[in-house]
Amino acid sequence: QVQLVESGGGLVQPGGSLRLSCAASGFPFKDYNMRWYRQGPGKEREWVAHISIGGAAIDYVDSVNGRFVISRDNAKNMVYLHMNNLKAEDTAMYYCHAPSRPADSWGPGTQVTVSS
Repeated sequence: QVQLVESGGGLVQPGGSLRLSCAASGFPFKDYNMRWYRQGPGKEREWVAHISIGGAAIDYVDSVNGRFVISRDNAKNMVYLHMNNLKAEDTAMYYCHAPSRPADSWGPGTQVTVSS
């Protein structure tokens, strides 16, 4: 079955950095676009970063553009999110998911808290 396991979150001060990782299994990872999503307190889940199958096409929500970098390693079935210059408004639970596989279960997520 499909498994998505996120890791790398934590508590960080404003301006700090974190690297999130997502391990995917149970589907042909290299054949699917991948996204990172987040859900902040009292907010709806939103996508924040998108990467195409081969990594050539990348897109970000405006609020993180220039600060976050998404990447993937198809040999390891991994997708990453490097987050720089973190702000309080980046505080959220972060998830990875394949946007064209809506029926797949979501992973547990990894909590990112930005606070001084």
